[in-house]
Amino acid sequence: MTHQIHPTAIVDPSAEIGPDVVVDAYAIVGPTVTIHDGTTVGARAIIERGTRIGSGCTIGAGSILGTEPQDRKYTGELTRVEVGDHTVLREMVTVNRGVKGPTVIGAGCYIMTYAHIAHDCVLGQHVTVGNAVQCAGHVVMEDHANVGGLTPIHQFVRIGKRAFIGGGSRVPMDVPPFALAAGNPIRLYGINVEGLRRAGFTSDQRRALKRAFRLLFNSDRLRSAALDAVRQEFPDDADVIHLADFVASSERGVLV
Repeated sequence: MTHQIHPTAIVDPSAEIGPDVVVDAYAIVGPTVTIHDGTTVGARAIIERGTRIGSGCTIGAGSILGTEPQDRKYTGELTRVEVGDHTVLREMVTVNRGVKGPTVIGAGCYIMTYAHIAHDCVLGQHVTVGNAVQCAGHVVMEDHANVGGLTPIHQFVRIGKRAFIGGGSRVPMDVPPFALAAGNPIRLYGINVEGLRRAGFTSDQRRALKRAFRLLFNSDRLRSAALDAVRQEFPDDADVIHLADFVASSERGVLV
């Protein structure tokens, strides 16, 4: 089956459109855009130059991808947006291209209505972003992170893998992997027990992460000493070591 482009849609001749792609009414696909097979571009969506969209994606009605970054340092560099396979962007999502490099949304992500992904953000795989979440520039979300609706995220913040952030929480600092965080001001509530259980983490794995959280965030040890203790107690636990490395490498500081 060849692609289906509605008669009212505008597709630049330099765009590469794969098989089984659907471009709905009044959508605009700009120059050098690449859309791989089986993707649907909703009505009135706009995909600007250089954007690359994977296979089996859904781009919702009125969404706008690949526009210039909202950053005064931008001087017209040829950057882009990259969207991985089987990712869903619902209605009215906006994604700006990077200032120096690409803005990246990984495979299997689900980005809900009115969310904004700013320049130079990097989202891993299977990330869920709720309605009207506002990501400032250079935000990083690791795999399987989940952010509740109406949440603003400060620039350069990192959100660790399988972390869950409750809706309406302002996020000014890094959120560690496997964490449950919520509130205003936002704070940690331990590990994301239910999310880890649903993901198939065993009771032993959850117990190890709970112990690591206690050492890092609920003890009187200095952070450096707590990190040493975690690494010594769980030298072969990849998830605990990832947690420790994330905390150790934080530049904005980590929520407590």
